[in-house]
Amino acid sequence: MKYRCYLFDFDYTLADSEKGIVGCFHTTLRKLGYEDVPDESIRRTIGLPMEEAIRRIAGIETAAECERFLVNYRREADEKMTPNTHFYPETVPLLEKLRSLGAGVAVISTKTRHRIMEKFLADDAAHLIDFVIGCEDVETLKPSPEGILAACRRFGAETSEVIYTGDNTVDAEAAQAAGVDFAAVLTGTTERAAFEALPHVKIMKNLGELLA
Repeated sequence: MKYRCYLFDFDYTLADSEKGIVGCFHTTLRKLGYEDVPDESIRRTIGLPMEEAIRRIAGIETAAECERFLVNYRREADEKMTPNTHFYPETVPLLEKLRSLGAGVAVISTKTRHRIMEKFLADDAAHLIDFVIGCEDVETLKPSPEGILAACRRFGAETSEVIYTGDNTVDAEAAQAAGVDFAAVLTGTTERAAFEALPHVKIMKNLGELLA
């Protein structure tokens, strides 16, 4: 095993939550009187900080209106997100393999910690990770390295012992800023060429290739 600790993004990396996210955005846009947008416009923001996604999708600029949108979005998400989020077929087998090898495993995401844990608990998979660092646990979101570096400290690991896997260029940039290796997975909306322009040790079709 090359690395001591394996860190992962969540949306489009460990799990496909597209149906839940897209549905919650459509409902919130309509409820608050905003013009609806195509599914693809929402898909392209998955993995970004929510405030940035809201700005891009709804064109909201003020902090107060962004917060109003977010409050309403979260009400929808409380009902719809976890039932419409599914681990990729490779996710649980990979995490089980890492556990059997004694590796540290954590999730570093711009999604909320409690929403991620809700999915792991719902699938009886919480024992497969050591902890989650979500958006409420950091002051600066990706591409800031804050979450990754916090995970390194919690594991007591050197950056050379850590790899971060994600589906978005902000994940690659966060890994670069933290000084850890990065593996890209093509299960999101980011194409291979975008990752080839950034430091990486691997570009994978899916998580099943991580230990290959």
